[in-house]
Amino acid sequence: MTKFSLKPSLRALLLAAGLGLSLAPSLATAKTSSLDSGQAVFEVLASEIALQRGEAGLAYNTYLELARQLDDPRLAQRAMEIAITAGAPDLALQAAQTWDGLAGPKQTKPKEVLVTLLILNQRWSDAVKPAISLLNQQTPAQREVTLLQIQALLAKATDESEALRAFYEIVSAVKPEPKDPGLLYTYAMSAEKSGQIEVMERTLREILRKNPNDVNSLNALGYSLADRNQKLPEAFKLISKAHQLSPKDGFILDSLGWVNFRMGKNALALEQLQQAFSIKPEADIAAHIGEVLWVMNRPIEAEDMWRKGQQLDANNPTLKETLKRLKPDWSVADTALKGSWDGRFAVKVTGLTESKNQGGSGGFTLTQDAMTDVLEIRNPVGGSIAKITIKPGEAILERDGQLTTAIDADTLIQNALGLPLPARGLSDWLRGQTRPGSNASVERNAKGQVSKITQDGWTLNYNWNNSQHLEKLTMTRSSNIGSIDIRLVFDTPNE
Repeated sequence: MTKFSLKPSLRALLLAAGLGLSLAPSLATAKTSSLDSGQAVFEVLASEIALQRGEAGLAYNTYLELARQLDDPRLAQRAMEIAITAGAPDLALQAAQTWDGLAGPKQTKPKEVLVTLLILNQRWSDAVKPAISLLNQQTPAQREVTLLQIQALLAKATDESEALRAFYEIVSAVKPEPKDPGLLYTYAMSAEKSGQIEVMERTLREILRKNPNDVNSLNALGYSLADRNQKLPEAFKLISKAHQLSPKDGFILDSLGWVNFRMGKNALALEQLQQAFSIKPEADIAAHIGEVLWVMNRPIEAEDMWRKGQQLDANNPTLKETLKRLKPDWSVADTALKGSWDGRFAVKVTGLTESKNQGGSGGFTLTQDAMTDVLEIRNPVGGSIAKITIKPGEAILERDGQLTTAIDADTLIQNALGLPLPARGLSDWLRGQTRPGSNASVERNAKGQVSKITQDGWTLNYNWNNSQHLEKLTMTRSSNIGSIDIRLVFDTPNE
């Protein structure tokens, strides 16, 4: 198996990325061309006083509006600093975009911060263009530093695949290629994730040309060849060398078992894979063990191992691909999904103190058409409360004729309605599937039906009827406001 995985406050993350800001208690001296009017000075002072009184939102809005009115990038920077201090990454991103737009193309600091905030907001694809623009303005030494900072932020990615694809696009735009071996290795892994196998292989071979004992590159190249069932003698040689250099590494032992499986040595492969799993219980390795057992005509043991894999990480790409081939009834079809669910909900929040207890109930209808979900929430007597349209990267809430947009649907509902309802990916959960993009644990009953999912802090317990339709779903989680209990009951069988 390829040994690569992605693993605070917003301000701390900016500092860790090397892009920390000096969060001054007051705005720097203003330029006379924009802030020489008495009204502007008054608004700046009023904002600082509001900030000292704890009214960060008022100060933020005033600074951002002034920045737009006066075309002054420093005012937008100050708004962004306020948002960062207040721990509001979405507002900080909005201000950073304004700061970058007002500062002009030659200013690099706004772009550095904008790229970092886009990444911290998990908008990796949106970060590609400004990152490339920034790199094109830097010297080779500066580019290396910037790429190392972006590489460090990969550990915060909730969607490893999206992050690596974005990283590949960014690094591919750099000429000449970076020299740092760690950057090159990550670039190779991102090339594989982007389907650029030739780039991955060329980059790994270049690393090994300079350092023949680079364990990670030996293992990655060998595993890639074995996984594609190509050049198996070379793959075995590469992985065996890596194993000799690092004999207790569970990932390398998994690769060794996998190449032996490809070479038809099933019994040896199973022994090595099981040993790897005991060292490093990972979903990838569980997928491999299950496939070897399946080929050895031991399906009950194979399914048991795949169950363990789904408990560890049901969204693991290797496990999902394996189940799609060998156990398709546990997988989601690739065809565009459509469906609708109609039922009732009850929400109970047990707060940290009795005065913080809250709750509510009503009805809901959820319809899905490909990549778009529409969730309608009704009060107990059937009147409309809100309608939420959820698309990739955007959520739109319609209430009382007003439209509100946000990046994340769950945050949008919480802020607008005060209800901690999970909307993002709810259609996946109602099908008994995990949301894409984050780790999840799945448990199945004796019939192979999903009985429990744990993901994004939520624990979901399922009740299915004899017709394989969902009758009831209980969702619970603990949060900073207390424990949340949501019960969904479906009025009619859902398709």
